[in-house]
Amino acid sequence: MLVFSCFGRKTNAIMCTSQPQTFSLPSPIPNWPHGGSFASGFANLGEIEAFKVSNFEFIWSSNAMQDKKNAVVFYKPVEIPQGFHILGHYCQPSNKPLRGFVLVAKEVETNHCDDHDKLPPLRNPLNFELVWSSNAGNRETLSGCGYFWIPEPPEGYKAVGYLVTDNPNKPQLDEICCVRSDLTDKCEPYRLLLAVNSKIPELSFQAWNLRPCDRSVQGQGVPVGSFFCSNGCWNIGEELPIACLRNLNPVQQTMPNLEQIHALIQHYGPTIFFHPEEVYLPSSVVWYFNNGACLYRKGVTTGEAIDETGSNLPRGGTNDKEFWIDLPSDDRKDFLKRGDLQSARLYVHVKPALGGTFTDIAMWIFCPFNGPATLKIGMKNIPLSKIGEHVGDWEHFTLRVCNFNGELYSIYYSQHSGGEWVDAYDLEYIDGNKAIVYSSKNGHASYPHPGTFIQGSSKLGVGIRNDACRSNFYVNSSVHYEIVAAEYLGDAVKEPLWLQYMREWGPKIVYDSRTEIDRIIDALPRMLRFSVKNFFNKLPVELYGEEGPTGPKEKNNWTGDERC
Repeated sequence: MLVFSCFGRKTNAIMCTSQPQTFSLPSPIPNWPHGGSFASGFANLGEIEAFKVSNFEFIWSSNAMQDKKNAVVFYKPVEIPQGFHILGHYCQPSNKPLRGFVLVAKEVETNHCDDHDKLPPLRNPLNFELVWSSNAGNRETLSGCGYFWIPEPPEGYKAVGYLVTDNPNKPQLDEICCVRSDLTDKCEPYRLLLAVNSKIPELSFQAWNLRPCDRSVQGQGVPVGSFFCSNGCWNIGEELPIACLRNLNPVQQTMPNLEQIHALIQHYGPTIFFHPEEVYLPSSVVWYFNNGACLYRKGVTTGEAIDETGSNLPRGGTNDKEFWIDLPSDDRKDFLKRGDLQSARLYVHVKPALGGTFTDIAMWIFCPFNGPATLKIGMKNIPLSKIGEHVGDWEHFTLRVCNFNGELYSIYYSQHSGGEWVDAYDLEYIDGNKAIVYSSKNGHASYPHPGTFIQGSSKLGVGIRNDACRSNFYVNSSVHYEIVAAEYLGDAVKEPLWLQYMREWGPKIVYDSRTEIDRIIDALPRMLRFSVKNFFNKLPVELYGEEGPTGPKEKNNWTGDERC
């Protein structure tokens, strides 16, 4: 038996080169301050209690069917606490470190006398249906192959995971539990894990990771950590035959309190490195206001000085285009553009994620000015004079922390109008468990590693350059931060007045971009002109600097999940 632990510990383990090595963060996780159920290992979801299991027994790998680069491995959770039940098995790529989890569950004891007619939260399935096997199409059923089973739930229940076996025998009914339907939520597949193609639909097979459909701050969906799989008879867009859990506990017991939030930031807070040639550095909002930023109103030609707290900014409502912030028109303008690195800090918004089983720590940084872009066409780099420039640049990255143990799970790197989640094992660390965020030159997009990243068409070799590397320009977010919002804590965090400003942090500017673009296109070889012109037409509007950017609270990820 092969048993692996995701925290660097092996139980009765025989190491096998075909299996992923276990992952652990560079430094031990500290003992977090006490309070609530945060980092207790358990989560009360209402009528059921969930426990995170990260110890696994190897079942089957697709190595024999695919090259190792695309192979995946399937595991069974082990070392289940007494009274808890398996909800599904786990799957991950074989070329990634072993670092995953599945939830197991048990019923919460209640004394509600009026619930005597309610069905129990958990029940064993009635039967199992074979979804697919790795020897599908063969007449013989063989051991050592992978067999994928979906539980047949009793009426009023839903399956929330699959079982995998290495033999054709059906699993025992007590090996897994189904969950009462009202305690589940809808989920969706993402990140394809395994694809077996065949001209015969029944012989095809796919496996995906799963995530809740509603991932907003108010979303109740809780990922089980299992996977979704299907033969070729399922079509993308159809409702899944399985679900995720739902957190119906009205009390956010697993979310960190204020003391625990500070401990998390001080332990995990990344260092943000700016490019060595960066001219437009960040500053604090207070420094920006104190050094001449002005509030303008539509129809009024003169600006009004802004109080350092933002007390004279219009608050609430939506972006009605009636107000905007701009640089002063005097000689302080160029001074403000360059920012003030010494005053810079990360403005932190803490919010529940994935049904309150994770905490998202969104860290916002402000730059008074966003510099012009550089266009890359093949081997040629063309500095643009205006395209990309705008006043008032808000950027962010987000730390996702698991509330079962307080471990850093991943970081979201925001990049222009999109971004990417990067797992903890793919991060670059600088000091213990503190990751690195590389901010791109002029545009301030965030990247997990240094390099030149092209926003555009890699096929055509045309796009906007995003250059990122280390320098002496950096901000340590574990020290230079301010918690500005954590709505679930009620009045524990007082939001600054400037955060309630929902209008634009920069003026609407319409550059004569067309002239510059036409000049660039006309200078290109004829065979490239059409493709490059199409590329410019697809660039995000904000790259042209036509609209002033709004503040953090106007972004859709303030109450929703990150874009990915």
